[in-house]
Amino acid sequence: MIASGLIFTDVKVSQAIPWGELFMRGVQVIQLSNISDQQEVEFGNQIRQQLLSQGKVRLYRNNDLYSYVNQIGNRLVGVSTRSNLPYRFEIVDNPQVNAFATMGGFVYIHTGLIATASNEAELASVIAHEIGHVVARHSAKQMRQQAITQGLLTATGLDKANIVQLGVTLAIDLPYSRQDEFEADALGLQILYDAGYAPGAMVNFMQKLGQLGGGRTPTLLSTHPNGGDRAIALAQKIPQDIAFQGDGLDEQQYRYNIRSLLGNRY
Repeated sequence: MIASGLIFTDVKVSQAIPWGELFMRGVQVIQLSNISDQQEVEFGNQIRQQLLSQGKVRLYRNNDLYSYVNQIGNRLVGVSTRSNLPYRFEIVDNPQVNAFATMGGFVYIHTGLIATASNEAELASVIAHEIGHVVARHSAKQMRQQAITQGLLTATGLDKANIVQLGVTLAIDLPYSRQDEFEADALGLQILYDAGYAPGAMVNFMQKLGQLGGGRTPTLLSTHPNGGDRAIALAQKIPQDIAFQGDGLDEQQYRYNIRSLLGNRY
């Protein structure tokens, strides 16, 4: 059960919804501005189920790689300000260079991105960025904005079925705002550094994305602000003497850890 009743915060009930109907629908209506951690996790799990059942994502099944990615993710989560959430790091079997997160700490990393990263610190920088979105609760904010745009949001909140469907759509098709992306970059950079990784790896990976594909924009940047702008903003936050002080820079070890993706290239 997502909620046992309506969440009231100086709410005036819309005249378009009779009280009787509102009472019957009470357990289905959520105020996104007051959503609890438990509700976030429940919605994140339902969004995951829909992403899989609708064929929006196909998971990459390899226990060693799954354990490796989750080890990195949990190391980063441990220094974040929302470490209480039961994060789940999924590997999506997709050659596109992309990653995304949904509410509740569900983070999805494409195999194409894992293979593109040169070392663990670069991969960790992307995961840290996605954790930044979770820390800042950007999904709920984005969902509320879309619900208003689509006329789905009532004075009492948003129906839980609409929340799940919006979550699926936002995860795949709709970008965060430029402001949210830069905030996730800043939060992710701090998380990366606090976890002991070399912070300059985040700048390097942003620069790399802008140079990929012979002019074709990687998926991660097609729904995000320009990689060059973000790299400059990040570089300004990192003192040069610590940029490449830290863990995760061993390229050979990284290639060994992701060898299931590289096949004969390893």
